[in-house]
Amino acid sequence: MAIQGALPVEFGTVFPHGAFALGVEAITDFETKRPQLDKDTGLPLWAVDVIDADPEARGKAKSVKVKVAAEVCPTLPDEVPGLPFRPVEFEAMAVMPYVDDNGRRPRVAYSLRARGVKAPGASGGRRAPAAKDAA
Repeated sequence: MAIQGALPVEFGTVFPHGAFALGVEAITDFETKRPQLDKDTGLPLWAVDVIDADPEARGKAKSVKVKVAAEVCPTLPDEVPGLPFRPVEFEAMAVMPYVDDNGRRPRVAYSLRARGVKAPGASGGRRAPAAKDAA
């Protein structure tokens, strides 16, 4: 098969109604208790807790985590006054399908990744520093 690894996808395809970030935390390797590293870049992985702004999203589809590989914790855009979350867009998103066999029966699930986080409509944004960029 010609496709290897994660599939590139546009932010608007994943979040057509936008997204809101609640916070960022380091992803820790369960066994070693050390920061989990991205297999491609070797950089630590960070999980951005995201709420899908789609009014039709329900249950597990409403809240997701987007993994960002970066040397330091990604900086989220400023909060909107009066709201507990921040509108965000992700740069260079990719989706990785996998089989989740933790329930009663296996199902296809998706892991979301991005190279950077920015405010909606901002050009450039706050890109995660990478050890190497894909050509």
